[in-house]
Amino acid sequence: MSLLASLDRKDRRMLLVILGLVALLFLVFVLFIPQQDPNSNPIPSSYLSGQHGAKAAFTLLEQSGYAVERWEQSLSDLAARAGAGTVLILAEPYSYNPEDRAAIVSILRKGGRVVATGFQGGLLLPGSDVTFSKEIAFAACEAEPDGLDPLAGRGAIWIIPSAAWKETRPEVRTAYTCAGQPVVVQYPVGKGTVVWWASSTPLENGSISRGQNLELLLNSIGPAQIQRQHVYWDESLHGLVHSPWDYVSGPVWPLFLLGALGVALLVIFSYSRRSGPIRPLPQAPRTTPIEFLDALGALYRSTGAAATAMQIAWERFRSQSALLTGQRTASLDARQLAAVIERRFGAAGAGMEADLIDAEEACSDDTLKPSRALALIQTLRRHEETLRAASSRSRSSFETSAGVTLRA
Repeated sequence: MSLLASLDRKDRRMLLVILGLVALLFLVFVLFIPQQDPNSNPIPSSYLSGQHGAKAAFTLLEQSGYAVERWEQSLSDLAARAGAGTVLILAEPYSYNPEDRAAIVSILRKGGRVVATGFQGGLLLPGSDVTFSKEIAFAACEAEPDGLDPLAGRGAIWIIPSAAWKETRPEVRTAYTCAGQPVVVQYPVGKGTVVWWASSTPLENGSISRGQNLELLLNSIGPAQIQRQHVYWDESLHGLVHSPWDYVSGPVWPLFLLGALGVALLVIFSYSRRSGPIRPLPQAPRTTPIEFLDALGALYRSTGAAATAMQIAWERFRSQSALLTGQRTASLDARQLAAVIERRFGAAGAGMEADLIDAEEACSDDTLKPSRALALIQTLRRHEETLRAASSRSRSSFETSAGVTLRA
């Protein structure tokens, strides 16, 4: 109450309005927050029982006698304890971390087996040739077995091919194809074996019982070696790793952001109304002509544009000379301009033709050196000053003779 008493009437009103808005936002958030449908979650996690979850496959492996567990730590920790009987299942992982790739390579070199699905799962594999699928990404395909590899099974599988394999190496064996492109492949890496699926559809709850999908899962992890295998179903790359930050998940974090926004608005509107700047901001000094010329010269030097600078100087000289000789609308080349200057100024314009021809030819020379361009520009500048001086003398002589004539 003492805080409100210390504020004036306008500040108290603003504070109450902001607190009321924060309370209203909190109420709206609590009452109208959408509930997530478990069937809409696309992650094939062993925790999820929705259509795209994989809890049924995980439970089936447990009940079938497999030594299976969820892995929620870093893959580097798994690589340190992996052996020849290690089977790692990467169902649609979300990772491009080089450390995860290195851990997978380590598991394979120790004789382990890695089953990865999807485009991102293929990117994590060593020697990956994964590419985008030519099929519609949301349409299921009845993939037929290809070859005599045990992984091919005895019948077709149902899969939504979100990716495909290029099949560019001879050691890659295709087990299933869809519309002519490989969707299930197998190849060795060191002592281990890689099995890749185009998507996780065959192990999801909604499709594991369809066709030979269950048989594909068992063949991929190696059912013949069930006694000495240990299957790790990775959840660390699904964002399900438990940490102290789990306590701020759900609605807590958005509410915290809304509260922080309300406090920031309170601070801004409470003090900014009458706490503006008390002196004008200093004006940035304008660049001096010398600095501008230095910057322009550095630009021409860095781009090798000596011919461009030469062309600007030549066009300026030609326009000024045309004005001095009365040829304002004429576009003259070097020889024509030299003839006009010599005819107009006589001896003052003699000997310029060679310099003007050199300047005109340098404008189209892309290999023009800066030193040569500078010398030509200085020469044009001297000729321009000579013409201006001759024009001034001619004008003075004309005015003097005109005055004498008038007096006479």
